[in-house]
Amino acid sequence: GRSFGGGADVELKPQLSHQLRQLRMSGVMETLDARNRQAIDGQWSYQEFLSRLLEDETERRAQKQLSMRLRRSTLNATKTIEGFDFQFNPNLNRQQILQLAACEYLREHRNLLICGPTGVGKTHLAQALGQEAARQGFDVLFVSVQKMLQHLNGGRADGSWERRLGNYLRPDLLILDDFGLKPIQPPGPEDLYDVINERYERGSILLTSNRAPNEWPDLFLDPLLASAGLDRLLDRAEVVIIRGASYRAQGRARLTEEVPTAQKEP
Repeated sequence: GRSFGGGADVELKPQLSHQLRQLRMSGVMETLDARNRQAIDGQWSYQEFLSRLLEDETERRAQKQLSMRLRRSTLNATKTIEGFDFQFNPNLNRQQILQLAACEYLREHRNLLICGPTGVGKTHLAQALGQEAARQGFDVLFVSVQKMLQHLNGGRADGSWERRLGNYLRPDLLILDDFGLKPIQPPGPEDLYDVINERYERGSILLTSNRAPNEWPDLFLDPLLASAGLDRLLDRAEVVIIRGASYRAQGRARLTEEVPTAQKEP
């Protein structure tokens, strides 16, 4: 059979490049020369050579799609499971977190609630789990509750409320950060209920809060909305409670120790 390599390859390259662009596979050109040399050295069959090139293209496309998902998600790329300090608050159930990283709750359209005092790493953990979801092919959106409600309310003025609501219904995982950090002013409770209700059993919500769940009904300001919304939010939800020291408090204490106090003049 015909061997790989040879002077004809140089002449074929412009034509091959054009054909690959037409097929939207121009990325193949990035590894073509290296794969061609491997094929010659390893005496690959034509089918094996083609298979390796298609593997490269599949991997490139997967990486491109992941990059796009992460960009749309607004997640902080530095907040990862690998970078989460489980030793800082050792009472956190590491095994539970690693099981959640497998994203089974997402496949079952269940919610995930992360509760704990300020500064214990709730947002870091939420973003890290969001990145794991994106790596597994899920669309993710990270937003603070306050920003989402402001954005939705702004849609009332120009008639874009429904389109804006769609932004929060579309992702497989909607991460709502800092629920209860600030009072929710009307019509915020109604909008929050709509998001919870429309996503119920269709997509997952990951919510972080520094308030205990028994305080959540008061945040809605309306007992009926609170009851209906929380019933849906809490139904079959996975709950992670983080108790212990605050990263930020530790940082403030270290800063205080490092900055010398001003000496009084005699």
